[in-house]
Amino acid sequence: MCTCINFTTKDYYFGRNLDLEYRFNESVVITPREYEFNLRKAESFKTKYAIIGMATVVYDYPLYAEACNEKGLCIAGLNFPNNAFYEEVKKEKINITPFELIPWVLGNFKEIEELKKVIYNINLIDVSFSEDMQLTPLHWMISDEKETIVLEQTKEGLNVYDNEVGVLTNNPPFPYHKENLINYLNLTPNLPENRFSSK
Repeated sequence: MCTCINFTTKDYYFGRNLDLEYRFNESVVITPREYEFNLRKAESFKTKYAIIGMATVVYDYPLYAEACNEKGLCIAGLNFPNNAFYEEVKKEKINITPFELIPWVLGNFKEIEELKKVIYNINLIDVSFSEDMQLTPLHWMISDEKETIVLEQTKEGLNVYDNEVGVLTNNPPFPYHKENLINYLNLTPNLPENRFSSK
C-alpha cells in the first residue's frame, strides 16, 4: 500500500513509497521556473518555482505522482478508488484536471498558508490526459515544514483536512484513517508495560 509521510526535526523531510506491481516509465523529472503549462479548462500559467519529483513525461508534459518545489512545498497523490469523484466544469471555479493539480500547486505556491486562500475555489474535473490514459482516482497529501493538509474530492464535494500526523495512505477517506489511529495508542518503541497484573 502506498504511504506518504513528512517528518520535521531541525530539518524537513517528505517522501512516499510507490507500492505498485508494475512500472509506468517513471523517472526523476525537473520542471524549471517559467515553464508554461497549458491547462485544459483553466488559464495557462508559467511556474514561479522549480519542481522536482517522480513523473512520466508524455508529449513534454510531466505527469507527476509526487513532487516538491524549491520552496519546500510538497505533494503526493495516493490511490483513492470508489471515493474520488471528478466533477463537470463549473464556471465560478478553477477547473483543474487531477493530472494538472501537482504542477499547478507547486508552480504557483510556496507554502500551504498561501494555498489555503484559494484551495476551496478548485474544482477537480473529469477530463483525461488522453483517450488511452484515463484518470486515476486519487487523494493528495500536501506538506510544508509548518503544516500538512489532505485534499479529497468526493461526491459530497471538495474536502480539505488538517493532517496533524503528517501521514496518508490509500483508501479509505482521511477521517477514517484519523479515527483508526485510536487502535494504535499503545504503540511504543519501548518494552510494553504490564497492564494486566502485577503478579
